[in-house]
Amino acid sequence: MINRRQLLVGAGALGVATWLPAAGAMSLPAATVTALEESDLVYVTALKAGGSEGKCHAEVWFAHADGVPWVVTDAKSWRVRAIRAGNDQVRVWVGDHGQWKDAGDTYRQSPTFTARGAIVSDAATHARILEVFGSKYRLEWLVWGPRFRDGLAEGSRKLLRYTPLAV
Repeated sequence: MINRRQLLVGAGALGVATWLPAAGAMSLPAATVTALEESDLVYVTALKAGGSEGKCHAEVWFAHADGVPWVVTDAKSWRVRAIRAGNDQVRVWVGDHGQWKDAGDTYRQSPTFTARGAIVSDAATHARILEVFGSKYRLEWLVWGPRFRDGLAEGSRKLLRYTPLAV
């Protein structure tokens, strides 16, 4: 039987695990880290089983924390559906080139890496990452902050962590 102390220690370790980089995460090159710190957008596309790119692309706001990009997205988005279906690998490009349909292939010149996506449901992590979003997108956050926060709380939005796998 687990006593109260063991339960609290285990819960504390679980809380710490939500902000540590995932096991197997790789370090990104300095230029990519700098781009993650300076860019307003990342471009994301799902990778098929053979490693080729899927047809769904998106430019999205992101928060850079714990060495990884975090994205808040609609719970019905292709990014969430892909992860739930077990297709959790993506390619990420870091840089702002506008909407991907209008950008042509210019975003492909940006720093890039492959990553594994995961849905993060921990409320404490939500709060912490939303603070990073709020600091990054100060003006936009007046409108979008409550939408993200409320959506995560009631389930219409999901927080995604993209853990780098390879450059």
